[in-house]
Amino acid sequence: MDLKSEEEIFSSMKRSVPVEVEGIPFHSVTKDNWGLLRAFAARPDDLLISTYPKAGTTWIQEIVDMLQQGGDPQKCARAPTHKRMPFIDLFFPKPMTSGIDDAEAMPSPRTLKTHLPIQLLPPSFWEHNCKIIYVARNAKDNAVSYFHFHRMNLVMPEPGNWDQFLEDYLAGKVMCGSWFDHVRGWWEAKEKHPILYLFYEDIKEDPAREIQKVAQFLGIELTEPVLKRIVHHTTFETMKNNPMANYSTLPSSILDQTVSPFMRKGTVGNWKEYFTVAQSERLDEICARKLEGSGLSFRTQL
Repeated sequence: MDLKSEEEIFSSMKRSVPVEVEGIPFHSVTKDNWGLLRAFAARPDDLLISTYPKAGTTWIQEIVDMLQQGGDPQKCARAPTHKRMPFIDLFFPKPMTSGIDDAEAMPSPRTLKTHLPIQLLPPSFWEHNCKIIYVARNAKDNAVSYFHFHRMNLVMPEPGNWDQFLEDYLAGKVMCGSWFDHVRGWWEAKEKHPILYLFYEDIKEDPAREIQKVAQFLGIELTEPVLKRIVHHTTFETMKNNPMANYSTLPSSILDQTVSPFMRKGTVGNWKEYFTVAQSERLDEICARKLEGSGLSFRTQL
């Protein structure tokens, strides 16, 4: 495809207003392809990585790939993240390929990515009892990261200023819907399905410990040297400078990294630079109400 036609495709998607699918806001092109997504054919040996957007998705993808490749960074440099692990709920207007196209062309075993809330996951994943890794990040840091992602991702809706974006985020009027419903839905599903539920803050605090959990879940034996290589390769600093992980291979007509880098901070507690005391207390109150009785709790600082 020539550059001009690619630019025309992206211009048709820029800053579009989200449309709802079963009450959840998505890009209109996702709604147009909803039947295709619902009918997606998972395979029994698929591994699915699921997150709410901006919860450490690329981080866990790189960790998983390093584990699968025996800790060899050269093998992980074979292609950008989105090509190694197709994002099944990502659609572009034709003739561009979708995440489903990439997934269907991939030999087994596949590792796939989704941001779908639990109730909208294609049923074939449950039918085949596929292993799923879910990563959750505290709502405050998640909201700030998602705000900056909207600023730099030119196919996302216009975020407005921070105060406006936070209102939409708290009301679940952002792409992929309510953070509260998303993290709780997947948390409760782990009682019935093979889901490894991880926390961004835990991975930040002790990456080696959490990488070991992932290895155990995947049935991979780790030596100490390989574990150390994976820890080093998946630090924020290393990944920020890795073109196969930092999304610098995508054109600036999609991701404008001069506005905000895709790999921005990678910290716990950056929310304190954005939230007012009133905003923080309000989110705490909503969080307590929405997660009540679930046993699910989050750390907002380390």
